[in-house]
Amino acid sequence: MKALVYDGVETLTWRDAPDPEPGPGQHLIRIAASGICGSDMHAFLGHDERRPAPLILGHEAAGMIEGGPRDGDRVTINPLVSCGTCRACRAGRDNLCPERQIISLPPAEGAFAQYVVMREENLVTVPDGVPLDHAALAEPLACGWHAVRLGVAALLMPLSEARCHVIGGGAIGVGAALALRAQGAAEITLGEPNAHRRERLAAIDGFATVEPDAAAEADLVVDAVGYAATRAAASAICRPGGVILHIGLGEATGGLDVRRMTLQEISFIGTYTYTAQDFRDTATAIFDGRLGPLDWTERRPLAEGAQAFADIRAGAVAAPKIILEPW
Repeated sequence: MKALVYDGVETLTWRDAPDPEPGPGQHLIRIAASGICGSDMHAFLGHDERRPAPLILGHEAAGMIEGGPRDGDRVTINPLVSCGTCRACRAGRDNLCPERQIISLPPAEGAFAQYVVMREENLVTVPDGVPLDHAALAEPLACGWHAVRLGVAALLMPLSEARCHVIGGGAIGVGAALALRAQGAAEITLGEPNAHRRERLAAIDGFATVEPDAAAEADLVVDAVGYAATRAAASAICRPGGVILHIGLGEATGGLDVRRMTLQEISFIGTYTYTAQDFRDTATAIFDGRLGPLDWTERRPLAEGAQAFADIRAGAVAAPKIILEPW
């Protein structure tokens, strides 16, 4: 098969790679669409020691099963594989499984390729009529869905009465804003510093886009970036008794005003990926239209993926998400 292989820092090569072989309980999936994630960018820049070269990146994908009794079925892939038996898995918090694995982390190759393998339990059937490039968004959108679900449980008011603000206009931030709307929020703003992207986001119905410095106080703040500066902004604008949901993994330390958070009883919740149920719920919300038309992505050939990464790094991409297509 052909794949976009991470061969070293800022080096991606479209070349031949070994065909994946499905094991017991697994399916071979012909990839139709695979999105570029922020974690892929971290690896591309050499900032993720968990992803050493050479490696096929990519974990936001959808396609068609090839071979076997489900040949031709259209599916979206939950890339997070858990053990199913530990305390976290038994409690329905499989995203916290100590044995969790995700494609694009060794030893599992990722989905920037023509084929990938995945076990049956991690596949969600995509209805006819739903584009596979939309179905590939289930993974990044599930991160926001999961975070909002946790935030709703911690809020001291109905979500419909809360003022909500999302920091960051990438796919995770947009997904969080869409999840807020789908789960009942009425007042949502999204802060994005890139004017080019902000103009693109303004066309999405359901939330208002603002410059980061223009964000008002909010009861629920989602940090979809995760840098010291965005954590500082979140802890400054969160109202007393409010909730900060931290999804972003930009840098590990700094930013939080712990004294203010303590004095004002502001809850801070770290949120990681999603549970299997969150993924299924997000996929259903995509299929039935609750997350909108999902027309804010940009599609490019996987063979030109290296240029897509370079354009994202240069800040030249207005779309929150680039979807790569291998065929």
